[in-house]
Amino acid sequence: MTTLTTPVGAAGPRRRAQRRRRAIAVAFVLPALLLLGALVVYPVLFSVGRSFFDAAGTRFVGGENYAEMFRDPATLTAIRNSAIWVVVAPTLLTGLGLILAVLVEKVRWATAFKLLLFMPMAVSFLAAGIIFRLAYEEDPDKGVLNAAVVGVHDAFTGASSYPSARPRDDQGLREGPDGSYGTAGTVPPGRTVNLGLVGVPPGEVPARAEPASTAKAGPHELRGAVYLDFTPGGGGRPGAIDAAERGLPGLTVEAARDGRTVATATTAADGSYRFADLADGSYTVRLPAANFAPPYQGVSWLGPALVTPAIIGAYLWIWTGFAMVLIGAGLSSLPRDALEAARMDGASEWQVFRRITVPLLAPVLTVVFVTLVINVMKVFDLIYIIAPGPVQQDATVLATQMWLVSFGGGNDQGLGSALGVLLLLLVVPAMVFNVRRFRRSQS
Repeated sequence: MTTLTTPVGAAGPRRRAQRRRRAIAVAFVLPALLLLGALVVYPVLFSVGRSFFDAAGTRFVGGENYAEMFRDPATLTAIRNSAIWVVVAPTLLTGLGLILAVLVEKVRWATAFKLLLFMPMAVSFLAAGIIFRLAYEEDPDKGVLNAAVVGVHDAFTGASSYPSARPRDDQGLREGPDGSYGTAGTVPPGRTVNLGLVGVPPGEVPARAEPASTAKAGPHELRGAVYLDFTPGGGGRPGAIDAAERGLPGLTVEAARDGRTVATATTAADGSYRFADLADGSYTVRLPAANFAPPYQGVSWLGPALVTPAIIGAYLWIWTGFAMVLIGAGLSSLPRDALEAARMDGASEWQVFRRITVPLLAPVLTVVFVTLVINVMKVFDLIYIIAPGPVQQDATVLATQMWLVSFGGGNDQGLGSALGVLLLLLVVPAMVFNVRRFRRSQS
């Protein structure tokens, strides 16, 4: 048997070559390690140490900052909102991305559609926050969402006729507790009751309004006119219909008896109304409060109740394209023979989607979901920009609360560091899970 041995003289050069290769590798890796240490490792270690000191950083307080963190109502709100973000945003994004990725395959212009949905990813969070802050404005003249909501509402419900109208103080009309106006006394059938109003700007009087007029009432009816008791240019008699005064069309007028409405009419173009076939008795002529209700202003998107869902909506607009593209890449790699075999066996498209497509895409969906969980745990820009100052605390999450406590007026960097450590501890498990998934997929 022959034994192979390494010549003694060759061992030295080989070890020197190995050391040289190691030195070259370290030289290439060292800048990255230095940057990693300076930008990641050192700040993490410093924050962990700083979290055990007071606000000034001069007195060691142990775990007091961590205890205070869970006693502070603002921090508890941030933890609650962060939990909402982690549960809602990644779930919706993964679901939307999956649905869109499947549907895009059946669209003729799939590439253009993907590009359109992915374009918001090119917009910075700052710009996206400004866009949605304007879109969520409560004033319908500024906020596009409320403009649409008000338009739909007024199309089906109708706006109040004259929100600024009111009677003169000395014209015998009395305001009810619900905001309606009615005659101070009762009147029998056969009377004419004219109701003069003021406070309506001439520009808000409908173009179809005609000069106010009314006919004499018959024996079993009440007639009258609701008119703008204002003569352009001055003059005229308060409480009486003058030639230059116009009627107010579209107003609802009620005849009430013993507190109960018995007849309803709507004013014509000249402001006239008529109640016919009234029984004998006394009636109160009334203008319901709905005629004077403030116009519908839409939804308070950035109020305390809706500010978090509104910001999540902005986040979905940005990241839906990202989820769709990643899931679409996984969908394109699925074995088509399995899908076609299922269709040939009589499976419907829904059965193919639920029983074959989704199970085969499970690894991709998991990676997308976990990646989005990591991302939403760090969300800061959108919340800080979109949420107005009065509701900032209602929308706060751990990242914004950490900044507010440390630099936004709290000036307690000990507590802020504790919040940063908590955020790190929550993010690390998801990062480790993602890294292991990538390693298993490559092995």
